Amino acid sequence: MTLNDLITILPLAFLAAWGVLLLLVDLWIPANRKGLTAILAAGGLAVTLGLTLARGQHSLEAFNGMVSVDGFAVFLDVIFLGSGLAGIALAYDYLKRTHIERGEYYSLLLFTVAGMMLMTYANDLVIVFLALELLSLPLYVMAGFARLQLLSEEAALKYFLMGAFSSTFVLYGVALIFGATARTDLPGVVAAVQGGTANPVFFLVGAAMLLVGFGFKSAVMPFHMWAPDVYQGSPSSVTAFMTVGAKAAGFAALLRVFVVAFQSISADMTPILWALAALTMFGGNILAIAQSNIKRMLAYASIAQSGYMLMAFVPYGQGAVLKDTIAAMLFFLVTYSLATLGAWAVVIALEKEENKDLEIADYAGLGRKYPWLGAAMTVFMLSFTGMPLTLGFWGKFYLFSTAVEGGFTGLALVGLLTSLISAYYYLRVVVYMFMKPGEPTLTQDPWIQLTALVSAFLVVALSLFPGPLLDYASAALMLLR
Repeated sequence: MTLNDLITILPLAFLAAWGVLLLLVDLWIPANRKGLTAILAAGGLAVTLGLTLARGQHSLEAFNGMVSVDGFAVFLDVIFLGSGLAGIALAYDYLKRTHIERGEYYSLLLFTVAGMMLMTYANDLVIVFLALELLSLPLYVMAGFARLQLLSEEAALKYFLMGAFSSTFVLYGVALIFGATARTDLPGVVAAVQGGTANPVFFLVGAAMLLVGFGFKSAVMPFHMWAPDVYQGSPSSVTAFMTVGAKAAGFAALLRVFVVAFQSISADMTPILWALAALTMFGGNILAIAQSNIKRMLAYASIAQSGYMLMAFVPYGQGAVLKDTIAAMLFFLVTYSLATLGAWAVVIALEKEENKDLEIADYAGLGRKYPWLGAAMTVFMLSFTGMPLTLGFWGKFYLFSTAVEGGFTGLALVGLLTSLISAYYYLRVVVYMFMKPGEPTLTQDPWIQLTALVSAFLVVALSLFPGPLLDYASAALMLLR
């Protein structure tokens, strides 16, 4: 490893080292003062965020081209680190009142974020697999962190088994790509295909298997089976972090690998991606209608959001709209992350011990008793729906525009129709908060409420001036050589 290699991966290396050091330091922190561990973890994420922003959007390569740091990676790393900071804020009080506070929680979170960052850096299929495992293994443990609750243990087991199963698809896909091209680095794969030396059958099957693995992480139908049970059974602070981070990492891998290495088979992949996007949008929204538990409803809603992002990805092989595709998906990830973290902050504020007060009916009267929090939740529900004056409107607008520009107007109409369907269950929460009688009680934790209010403010404020954010997303280009 050269000095240039270390400088290139400095934010990632710092975060991984900080996570290891935090494990050791936590041994000397008393059991009743684990809040200090949370503060140290947040400090590590903040320093990593500063190092990431300081490097700008310059493109760098390291480790003989296996790692590529570019504007695309920096943009996503900001999302991952921001979601990590929000995850710590949501967990700070939640872990205490649910009696599952242990210092290793925060180290596991840091390792997961490190895996997400490595996913964005990956310019080699071997690194993609290593990053996938690095972000997944800590999440399996975090899902079962409330180990005295059967739902949490079930969530961890299901997530582990399904995750291990999906990892075999990724690994076998990598093996097939290597067998077809004799290369695992993405530029080398492209060169083999362009040189006519690649086996087309192995190459196509390998790409399909990678799509299955990435679809699992992104909870795309029909690879979504784990999501509702895992989201419901995991501690809510874990679910909030997982819903944003794991999904964004899955789409980061999908973009990086398919845009760089698999543009030559985009015509073959288009019908598959079209069908997956339509199925995910319809299935996620329709199944969400039937849910009475807020965590399961948000789980199916998150699945539907994956369908919208995948819709913009369908024309990825068309060079004319490639930049718009990447920009629209990155923009929507910001939109989705802010609304999701804010919504889960409200859920955690209302949740009591042993998964109590998690039914949608439990939100009755919330808007009248706690108007600011009710207004924030309303903003998030409207943003998910795609209503004007929220950032979600612009997010879906850019996704639909990209699909139309790519020649997939029918798929955009499917997205519009399913967005109308989603209004039913999103607005049902608003109806309960403001139009149904009830006396909910909230946990008076300033960090949780601050997360909800700041997220709501950003969702509204950025919707008034979406241009700078879209310009920043458009400038987050991949290193395609």
